[in-house]
Amino acid sequence: MSTKTKIAVIGLGNIGKVVASNLVKSNREVILASHKIEDANTFAAQLGKLAKAADVKTAITEADVVVLSVWFNAIQELLKQYAAELQGKIIIDPSNPIAPDGNGGFKKIIDANESAGQILKELQPAGAKLVKALGSLGAGSLASAAFQNPTNVLFYATDEKSITNTIEELITNVGFDPVNLGGIDQSIRMEVFGELHEFGALGKPVTRAEFNQSAKS
Repeated sequence: MSTKTKIAVIGLGNIGKVVASNLVKSNREVILASHKIEDANTFAAQLGKLAKAADVKTAITEADVVVLSVWFNAIQELLKQYAAELQGKIIIDPSNPIAPDGNGGFKKIIDANESAGQILKELQPAGAKLVKALGSLGAGSLASAAFQNPTNVLFYATDEKSITNTIEELITNVGFDPVNLGGIDQSIRMEVFGELHEFGALGKPVTRAEFNQSAKS
């Protein structure tokens, strides 16, 4: 991913704001979009000259890489609504297929052996390239564990080997060490409750050395 690659962050919840902020810290330009343009304008002003606000359609159209930082169900709708604009784009899916369980926690809203990544893969627009990434940590850790020494890891999975360098540069610019898990069928491992999610078996941000050690044990 060269510095000319344009990145759009769609959705300005906790994850979207952290991803955009971290990219700006790495001197990357970012296009911000939300269902309320006022929110995008306000946050772009906070981030400074490297950030600009746009409506969702314009942000997707102008970008090469589109981070869909919204709920899993909302991503499904965006893939349908903006199918034409998303053709040929790299789509980043950080979503987790969860909803409040009514008891202060969360529950999975798809079958236990299903992943959001695989479901969204079936819905991706023609020519688009889907990547599961940026969702294996909660927003707090995505902010606090970024740009550390030694560097903490973020996992990603994609069936598109041709975009590996682009994705790894993106994750590096977000402040982490990229670890490729393989194809999109590995998504379940890095989603909530999975073995490699902060709110699953992994339990916390880890460095590559720590990850390699845990993989051996």
